[in-house]
Amino acid sequence: MPADAPAPRAPRRKAILKRDLPAHATAVYAGLAELHPDAHCELDHRDAFELLCATILSAQCTDKRVNLVTPALFARYPDARALADARQEDVEELVKSTGFFRNKAKNLIAMARALVADHDGQVPATMDALRVLPGVGRKTANVILGNAYGINEGVTVDTHVQRLSQRLGLTKESDPVKVEQALMPLFPRESWAMLSHLLIFHGRRVCDARKPRCGDCALAARCPSAGTG
Repeated sequence: MPADAPAPRAPRRKAILKRDLPAHATAVYAGLAELHPDAHCELDHRDAFELLCATILSAQCTDKRVNLVTPALFARYPDARALADARQEDVEELVKSTGFFRNKAKNLIAMARALVADHDGQVPATMDALRVLPGVGRKTANVILGNAYGINEGVTVDTHVQRLSQRLGLTKESDPVKVEQALMPLFPRESWAMLSHLLIFHGRRVCDARKPRCGDCALAARCPSAGTG
């Protein structure tokens, strides 16, 4: 190539026409389900309380790290009443390796106190009740509803779901709330929780943020971003 020749352009993403989007979404879901039949919530938990604690701890932290921390946390504080009486410094020490541990410990204790004060120590099963708990936003509430209670109130949008939704041509949105709003009409309500698991599994195992392994991806032929990473 001559020294003054322009650099070759990177391949552009192929646009999915709006009229083709529902069929595209259906095919993507089927492909993901075939690739990852074991997709599930990877935060270890035995009940809604443990899942709520684990999800709060998972902010800016890997599920693997959280799963290393929670056994000791739950052994010491097995329910909301026990955690509500915990000392801040004791909880901080247990969750320190998850990062942002002071704020997380504060939220865990405040959340537990709210459960005791307002819900007899039980984790509520509605979006509105969950979202007013300390440390709980819509994403966390979706995790609890979908995985602890089998309620498909929305789609959990984490960084993997956000990234893959764009790469797979399901939406151009980047804001998590707008991504969720774009995904919900494309998939049956009963599949919303599983959709998140499938996208997260694929994002962790194949469609890496920095170097997506398009050559190993069975969805590459359908993916509008294949070969552009």
